[in-house]
Amino acid sequence: MTGRRRLLQLAMAALLPFAPRRARAAEPWPTRPVRLILPDAPGSGNDTTARLIAPALEAALGQPFVVENRGGAGGRIGVEAAYNAAPDGYSFLLGNAGSNGINAAIYQDLPYDLTSAFEPVSLLVQGPNVLVVNTRVLPVNDLSALVALVRTRPGRLNYASGGVGSSAHMSMELFKSAANLDIVHVPYRGTPAMAQSVIGGDTALMFANLVNVMPYIQRGELKPLAVTSLTRTPELPDVPTVAETLPGFETLAWNGILAPRGTPAPIRERLQAALAGLKKAPMIQDRVRLMGGELVASTPEEFAARINADIAKWKALAAQAGIRAE
Repeated sequence: MTGRRRLLQLAMAALLPFAPRRARAAEPWPTRPVRLILPDAPGSGNDTTARLIAPALEAALGQPFVVENRGGAGGRIGVEAAYNAAPDGYSFLLGNAGSNGINAAIYQDLPYDLTSAFEPVSLLVQGPNVLVVNTRVLPVNDLSALVALVRTRPGRLNYASGGVGSSAHMSMELFKSAANLDIVHVPYRGTPAMAQSVIGGDTALMFANLVNVMPYIQRGELKPLAVTSLTRTPELPDVPTVAETLPGFETLAWNGILAPRGTPAPIRERLQAALAGLKKAPMIQDRVRLMGGELVASTPEEFAARINADIAKWKALAAQAGIRAE
């Protein structure tokens, strides 16, 4: 039995009680496969989420949800493909905090307005970033000690990120602003390269998505000092939040489903109901938790509020720090 078929069977079993009734099967959507456009490369955390939920949506709605990776240009390629798709219910975007939040702040030439180009369907998964350090370079055990030490070395320490406008970059710039620190940005291509730069001492610290650096933390190669959610995360219960030292500080990695503007409301509502049903599937919740995230499956209004709040936050930071996409 193939892995995909087994995953589909498990998803169908988990979601059977929450699937639409037979009487609704004659409704006109969906009657053919649905595209789930992903502005990320295969193997990314968002890609893992997409491939986890796709079989569950097929089980609930009766048609395959086909993941289409359209990575590149900081997410612009995939978002533009979804923006140009027909609003007929057969193309959706699985956007994220970078592609549908940060990009509104750092790009001046987007051919779409991220506050109005799409209809939010559901915030799907969210999770914190984590601040990690190389203790050989920064011999500290908590965030207050880190801030005090960095202030004694203005402009002499480097931090790693995944590039200009990445979540790691923007989280650190927000932290620098909140704590009044001077640390030099060194961009890398991807989390493995970032992590190795900190482990090797080329850079001293970085923010990264929790799931991506948990193996380094578990091996003792990187020391976690704080997470960026407002509450502590179950995966690192003894690690405080940044907000415990800098009140109000929060950055979250997230992804969610958006529809091209004009997609009929009944279609969006049916898809949102199927996504809400994922919260009743323990297998999916457990998988998301193992990835360091939380399955949210929100209302469209809650998702819109998250997007708009992020865009406002990142626009203010980009203007203050002079951050623009290269």
